[in-house]
Amino acid sequence: MSAELPRITVVTPSYNQAQFLEETIRSVLDQGYPNLEYIIVDGGSNDGSVDIIRKYAHRLAYWVSEPDDGQYDALNKGFRRASGEIMAWLNSDDKYAPWALSVVSDVFSSLPQVEWLTSLYPLFWDEAGRAVYCFQLGGFSSRSFFRGANLPGAGWYSRGFVQQESTFWRRSLWERAGGHLDGSLRLAGDFELWARFWRHAELYGLSCPLAGYRRHPDQKMAHHRIDYLKEAEQVLRQHGGRPYGKFETHLRRYARPAEHLLRPRRLMLSLGMRHEAKIIANEGRDTGWTVHTGYFL
Repeated sequence: MSAELPRITVVTPSYNQAQFLEETIRSVLDQGYPNLEYIIVDGGSNDGSVDIIRKYAHRLAYWVSEPDDGQYDALNKGFRRASGEIMAWLNSDDKYAPWALSVVSDVFSSLPQVEWLTSLYPLFWDEAGRAVYCFQLGGFSSRSFFRGANLPGAGWYSRGFVQQESTFWRRSLWERAGGHLDGSLRLAGDFELWARFWRHAELYGLSCPLAGYRRHPDQKMAHHRIDYLKEAEQVLRQHGGRPYGKFETHLRRYARPAEHLLRPRRLMLSLGMRHEAKIIANEGRDTGWTVHTGYFL
């Protein structure tokens, strides 16, 4: 049975996150996915992380603990060893929902046109690992991404990040997009990878949660959010993006509460304000996973 399922490679970069690392590892391994390739690249932790990794070493495809040049260097090391048809990474303080790998495998197997996907329902864990927040994203499009719609907090109109923890892609897309993360970036390497992916394939939004981002006082984004936004904006502009201006931002923020009402929705569509998105949903055993078109501001 496992030979019929696509191999999924998950890479976890790790550095001094022993407080959360075991829960992250268990969230991957306890899924029981039979064709999993799990790789951990530790940056030379001195807080007990290595002892935790050794505890699960017999269930890992590969692990190493040695100094590196940061998160994206560690990820590139891990992905160079990857053999999976489907790829993803999970940071050492985040975790998957229990059904994530099974659902992702089923979707990619059922829908060959899907080259990368992410959840429309991003989860957020608290420090204790409890799901404490979730919201719905309307969808994703190349046009909106390159207008800054997936870079919230920078001042222009936006809807929400492409949640890295919930994003999976095919190896073929990874290779066409260069087969690496930009190691020159310190914070926004995920955003830069999405910009390259968008040049080759549409991002499909999945109508169920897959993973969550853990909020805690020592989380990198808790201290470097402004720096992340600056770096990501630079990436956006380098890739030809142009964030929404003040007028468009005010117009979209004003229109958003009415976007689901019939007449305003038709007007927004006629004005080119609404974006088309590919949505993956499961409407029952008879139909399985299907793709339909959605629209969002």
